[in-house]
Amino acid sequence: MSGSQALYKKIDEGEHQKQDFKFCINNSKKIAKSLVAFANTHGGRLLIGVKDNGKIAGIKSDEEFYMIESAAKIYSNPAITFLTKQWHIEGKTVLEIIVEPCNKKPYFAKDENGKWMAYIRIADENILAHKIQIEVWRKQKSKKGIHFTYSNNEKFLIDYLQKNISISFSKFIRAAHISRKKAEEILSDFIIMEIVNLNSHEEGTTFSLNKNFNNSEFAKK
Repeated sequence: MSGSQALYKKIDEGEHQKQDFKFCINNSKKIAKSLVAFANTHGGRLLIGVKDNGKIAGIKSDEEFYMIESAAKIYSNPAITFLTKQWHIEGKTVLEIIVEPCNKKPYFAKDENGKWMAYIRIADENILAHKIQIEVWRKQKSKKGIHFTYSNNEKFLIDYLQKNISISFSKFIRAAHISRKKAEEILSDFIIMEIVNLNSHEEGTTFSLNKNFNNSEFAKK
């Protein structure tokens, strides 16, 4: 397959969880958001110089590469390592930025207000990572492990999810009559223990019971 055919094949895929098109780069902070979303999810690639409809526009100058470098090193925390590849096609240049799956999650991007925000990639959109997801990443990185107790609050959540498809963070707080901090602790522990699944959608985040969870076996522990 020639270089041009390989690029056309990628463009034909359209935008999806592991691919994003950028017509041009004029804001490093916006690019940092995309890089962070890829790093926090399953990796991915940016095709710079490609319009949303897949039409090749080409990059304007080498200045765009330096803006990407700023996005990865200055406006991303931790800094993101990326690979680059140039495609020369139709007399134009398309810059491919490749972000590999990363193990230093959570990654944060500095927004327009100077706040550090974590993003994940869902379908073809970059969305804010839920605070429970951030807590899960932090606990997974920690060497302390988790300190788990099976109290009435934990039992309530399991009982509820055995009768209902899912629950939101705010509904769990209200229904269990617990603090936000306690809800974060229980949900993040259960996700790490593979009892509960975190389901992120463009509409929001919900939590459901892992279909392989065996309540009778768990209650014996």
